[in-house]
Formats: sequence, structure tokens, C-alpha cells
Amino acid sequence: MTRTFTCGLDAAIALMGGKWKGLILFALQEGPLRFGELRRAVPGISERVLILQLREMEAGGLVHREAHHQVPPKVEYSLTDFGHSLNTAMMPLGEWGEEHMERIRSLF
Repeated sequence: MTRTFTCGLDAAIALMGGKWKGLILFALQEGPLRFGELRRAVPGISERVLILQLREMEAGGLVHREAHHQVPPKVEYSLTDFGHSLNTAMMPLGEWGEEHMERIRSLF
């Protein structure tokens, strides 16, 4: 069944779904990272949640998983063009958050 969105913002928020995906996108903006590097780059995320989020992001076309067949095994995650485009769209929101950080903190 195809989901209906009320607007583009609704669609983008549905794709982002939750707190971690934006932080993962941000961490991958500079280039590919291995799982352990990515986990260290996203403070507070559990291994299980990172695995689930990466799977969802890969299925959604935001992240590419590259398995290098070597010993020891090496897997790297990187942004797809689609993921880069979402990251670019999110940058102004991040800048807005930085600009209003104190006010936002006072609300929580």
C-alpha cells in the first residue's frame, strides 16, 4: 500500500523517522565510516539501534553498505546521492537549531 503524504515536509520527516537518522547522516557527510567509527561518531546510540537504523536507511536508499571481502572483514557505510541531497536539505534546519540552541534547551 502506498502511503499518502500531505506535503513534501511530511514525506521528508517520514523518511527521517526518529532521532538517530539525522545524526547518522551528519556523521557520514565527510565520507565512508566503518560500523565502529560510526557508533563512536553518534554518541548514545546502541549497537542494536545503529544496526536497525542503518538497515532502514539502506532500504530507503540513503546509505550504501559496502562489504570488502578481506580478513578481517571490513564493512563501510556511505551516503548515496539521495542521502547527500537529504543532508543538504537538512543543513539549514541544523543551522537554525544552532542559532536557537539556548531557547530550545530551556524548553526541555
